[in-house]
Amino acid sequence: MSAAVLSIRAVSKRYGERWILRDANLEIGAGERVALLGESGAGKSTLLNLIAGLEAPDTGTILAAGCTIGAADPDDAATFRRERLGFVFQAFHLLPHLDLIQNVAVPLLLIGCPAEEARARSQAMLERLGLGERGASLPRELSGGEQQRVALARALVHRPALVLADEPTGNLDPGTADRALRLMAEQVRETGAALLMATHSEHAAAIADTRYRIVDGSIVPA
Repeated sequence: MSAAVLSIRAVSKRYGERWILRDANLEIGAGERVALLGESGAGKSTLLNLIAGLEAPDTGTILAAGCTIGAADPDDAATFRRERLGFVFQAFHLLPHLDLIQNVAVPLLLIGCPAEEARARSQAMLERLGLGERGASLPRELSGGEQQRVALARALVHRPALVLADEPTGNLDPGTADRALRLMAEQVRETGAALLMATHSEHAAAIADTRYRIVDGSIVPA
């Protein structure tokens, strides 16, 4: 395996008396695509939130793109999320008052990309996902599947070192899902990023180099 972009070591997380993750371990190298399978409630989204630093593990360590998650200085953690992480959320989290190009451009602007370049790169990413004509639309004017594609474009546009995708094809029809999956695979190959995709879809998982499953809080080969 190439140098690890993501290393999860003995991570545990519980809510109340219920252990969601227990001594979970996982390592993903640069350019590697990994699918994380499991039923709803198994802990897939929790693991992605822990990696992003949106929640804290009860025990264990997470090293992501050179940043020790949880132990990092708040400024370092913010820099990691801004510059090195792309996250496709299940709930999209698009900014309702911004049009699609502006939504996609947010990560680029946060890292200091000139506005004109950010706009051009965002337009190009929308075109790759079949939304090139909708750049001036607001999120509320889109279907759930279209919003999902915008969220994917925003997660990939700044070429992050680590891409986390939470059910990225859950709202897409089969043809659009295939286009989105191809784009994620291409981005990982072109940039040497690592991809961790949480999904219950065997079809989506087919793009992965390696597949794991969460079983009783542990990450095991699928």
